[in-house]
Amino acid sequence: MINNKKIVCIIPARLASTRLPNKVLLNIQNKPMLQHVWERAHSSNLFDDIFFAIDDKETADLIDRFHGKWYMTPKECESGTKRLAFLVTQKDLDGDVYVNWQADEPFLNPATIELLLSRVGNDDCSIWTLFTKVSDLEEALDPSAVKVVLDKEGKALYFSRSIIPYMSGSDFSQLKKHIGIYAYTKEALKKIGQMESSILERLEKLEQLTFLYNALSIRAFETKEKTLGIDTLEDLEKANRYLYI
Repeated sequence: MINNKKIVCIIPARLASTRLPNKVLLNIQNKPMLQHVWERAHSSNLFDDIFFAIDDKETADLIDRFHGKWYMTPKECESGTKRLAFLVTQKDLDGDVYVNWQADEPFLNPATIELLLSRVGNDDCSIWTLFTKVSDLEEALDPSAVKVVLDKEGKALYFSRSIIPYMSGSDFSQLKKHIGIYAYTKEALKKIGQMESSILERLEKLEQLTFLYNALSIRAFETKEKTLGIDTLEDLEKANRYLYI
């Protein structure tokens, strides 16, 4: 509990994935990737409850083997956030704030989650997320590295796969790379569950643009941590090497 708010961690784990098929079933150093996430979430001591939001029996069987907790959600859910929204509206979940910890992020630092939750209970926003500085030109030009621009209070104005703001020179120090982990109030998730995807989301393939389009405020905090998400076979190989460091 933080600031008298019950914090629930939900780990969406969709079986189908395009760049790395069935990645949520894969191992890192002979241990399921999902188990790494489960254990890291428990080690943080920040959550009142932790469980997976899944869409397939094969995933459920894997989670059962390491005694994890899960809820089944429809395969039709378009995103991890939609899975959270489904559970909040369809199940009797006891929580005030819900953290969406991606199943392919097994190395998140608990201190990073604590930063994400630092304004819970004392904020006029209903969604919180993170960003880090863009490190080089390659990352700036990479459409998979989503950029975000903020107002003077740290609230998101826009997210894009393009370079924003436009840079007339070669100084990329002002560019901010979005880190795709979120915390939501229960009320925000209920609203999101009723939203149709906006034209901006469909163009950029970024769900958070629908949140902004519907006037939900998103506050973003800067983190120095460089995350290692597992999206490709190369990422998986990096993850296996990372555990040796």
